[in-house]
Amino acid sequence: MDPAVSAVRVAVREAVHTLSSCEDGDRVLSTLGSLKRYLSGAESPAPPGEQEEFARVHFAAVLRCLAGRLSPGWLELGADDGLEELCASFFLEGPADQAFLVLMESIEGAAGPSFRLMKTAQLLARFLGAGRMAAVMEGQCRRLGEPASPLLQETLLTKVVGLPDRLANRLQRENLDAFLPQNYFPLLAEEMVRVLQAVVDSLRGAGPSTLPSLHNLLVMKAVTLCPSLLVPPNLEFMLFSLHPSPPTVPHRPEVLSRLLGNLVIKNKKAQFVMTRKLLFLQYHHSVRARTPMLQSLLGYLAADSQRRPLLVQALKGLLETWGSASAIRHAPLEQQRYLSKAVLICLARLGEAELRDSRDELLASLMAGVKSRLDSSLPVVRRLGMIVAETASARLHPEGPPLRFQVSQGCALHVPPWGPLASPGPGPQTCCVPAVAPEAAETPGRGSGDGGVAQAPPEGSGSDLDSDDELVPYDMSGDQELKRSKAPTYVRDCLEALTSCEDWGRWEAALRALEGLVIRNPAAAREVSVELAKVLLHLEEKTCVEGFEGLRQRALVAVVVTDPAPVAEYLTTQFYALNFSLRQRMDILDVLTLAAQELSRPGRLPKAPQCGPPGPAPPPGSTVAPAWRTVVEERIRSKTRRFSKGSARRGRDAGPNQFNVVAGYFFFPLLRHFDRPLVTFDLLGDDQLVLGRLAHTLGALMCLAVNTAVAVPMGKALLEFVWTLRFHGDAYVRRGLLSAVSSVLLSVPGEQLLADLPDELLEARSWLADVAERDSDEDCRTLAIQALLLLEKLRDRLLALAAP
Repeated sequence: MDPAVSAVRVAVREAVHTLSSCEDGDRVLSTLGSLKRYLSGAESPAPPGEQEEFARVHFAAVLRCLAGRLSPGWLELGADDGLEELCASFFLEGPADQAFLVLMESIEGAAGPSFRLMKTAQLLARFLGAGRMAAVMEGQCRRLGEPASPLLQETLLTKVVGLPDRLANRLQRENLDAFLPQNYFPLLAEEMVRVLQAVVDSLRGAGPSTLPSLHNLLVMKAVTLCPSLLVPPNLEFMLFSLHPSPPTVPHRPEVLSRLLGNLVIKNKKAQFVMTRKLLFLQYHHSVRARTPMLQSLLGYLAADSQRRPLLVQALKGLLETWGSASAIRHAPLEQQRYLSKAVLICLARLGEAELRDSRDELLASLMAGVKSRLDSSLPVVRRLGMIVAETASARLHPEGPPLRFQVSQGCALHVPPWGPLASPGPGPQTCCVPAVAPEAAETPGRGSGDGGVAQAPPEGSGSDLDSDDELVPYDMSGDQELKRSKAPTYVRDCLEALTSCEDWGRWEAALRALEGLVIRNPAAAREVSVELAKVLLHLEEKTCVEGFEGLRQRALVAVVVTDPAPVAEYLTTQFYALNFSLRQRMDILDVLTLAAQELSRPGRLPKAPQCGPPGPAPPPGSTVAPAWRTVVEERIRSKTRRFSKGSARRGRDAGPNQFNVVAGYFFFPLLRHFDRPLVTFDLLGDDQLVLGRLAHTLGALMCLAVNTAVAVPMGKALLEFVWTLRFHGDAYVRRGLLSAVSSVLLSVPGEQLLADLPDELLEARSWLADVAERDSDEDCRTLAIQALLLLEKLRDRLLALAAP
């Protein structure tokens, strides 16, 4: 027998005996120190032959001895001298495959929950965190001179793949985060990539005789390990971690092609995960990670001719779900954005011939989806429909006229050229991510900056139609500016000009002057207030007037503020009348809200008109003398020395809330007929956009009626309205209802709420808790949590007042 082998055997036998029976801390530390010299990287290492003998024959026995001694009493023998860390170093620095197997063996062999079980599990978690799984795989790849042990490889493979299940069964509720599938499999994928990179680096420097054996071993390891990992339920965790996290690093679908091959064709479960589950349900990952994962997954399907039919199949399923009315109502907005990106990437990856074969089916799904999305009351859902429709129609029907919507500039798509993306070859492909703005403000008014104004083409586009080099400018040197019509000076003159005037200049001047005249002459405005409201409500833009909608709305608000009761009664009656468009009904709600806000302002004074007629200009050279009080106050302020400067602005003058006496005219008629459908108006049917606006308006009116005598009956009526519609399928309506609940809690005194509405509050609390936990819309969940917090604050305040 070799003397070195004999010496190692004797030393290990004595050390194991000492560690198993000795209770002297110093002797235990000394024994472990003598054993550690056989590990690579020790300060005073043993000869290489002895190290190899120790690692090959005796290392596992030493680890089993250490794992069996893990107890509070034994670790306290050398607690001050780092006995626990010294024991852990054997598991973290020795041969990784043996350490891993001993740790798994100790955990699975534990009789039940114990200190030793938890210490071993914590050691395994440190083992994973230190990157030792890469050492396990790399150690197997580098054993070129030894015959492969099928039993060892099979044992390692089984333990590695089944680690989350095995640890969950043993640890139960005390399981550690490192062993959860969503944490373990991404880490394992990163370790695999590191091992592959290390082996590739070794191939670059290997000699010709080494290359075949390394190549064969690498292929064997990848083929053996990857299919076992990349099947449900591990596949989704592995795929999520195989793409690079930083957005600057290019995604590589060919990595999946090399690792998986055609597994998606052979394995039905893998096919379901890759063409259904990952494409439809993995939207909860970070925004930065979603698009690279979609690019990698769909690029993998497009990289081989045998897998490309699955890409067409995936696109059909995506479009069907994307356009489903039920999915639009109940799916979270993040999922809808995720599906939209997946649809666009699929279209970019498919070729013209493949799209042509399925054109009719895809177009039918697309058009149905666009209709459902344009009917939605949420602006972001409508924008997603317009963006996808524009891009998809250009791909599916390129020879037809282009489909164009009034999409805001912030939602522009940066779609890459189709040619390179549609190539069916297995080589690397590039795909630019379609940029969909998550939330861009939508302004329904006319003339807004993000409206449907066509963007000018860039210079140098080369289009002959856009070239104006040969056009001769028209001679306008003799043109004279047309004289503006004189603005009316009386309210009745404005009314007459708006109803019967054929002079469009005078018509525009009357519209611009009306708000100022109503504010300055309230008595004259009250005489014709209802007639003015009727005219303004039906007023149409007969000529191009800049800011027409704003002028009409401000004039109507001024009329309501000047004569609130009759005008509000007229407008609320017309809200449920026949022959009104949805736009007019929403205009009524907006005007009532703005007028109520103006009436409820403390110390309200008549507001200067924003677009009134220009006043006479002072004659040249004249100076307008300021008021004497202003001059005196300015002199006093300049001569006064102040040691501390506070706010120079005067506080608002106190005054009664003018909305108090008319709140009922604004509020209760709007609740009168919401459940009665008309021929052209059905709030509980297709007109959910107006219903959502109505809920928001009622909540705003409730807030503005704070501390008024009518607040309690308003709150009770509003809660009944909310309770009737609390399970509405449209997210915009639910947002309005939740806002209305918060408005009641903020506006009605707490004592009166508990005295007059105890049952309503109890029912509302259970409903709010359910919405906060289960609603698919994130804004609804947030609003429900806010309302619950208001309820809790109200209860705490009342309990504090009731305490002796």
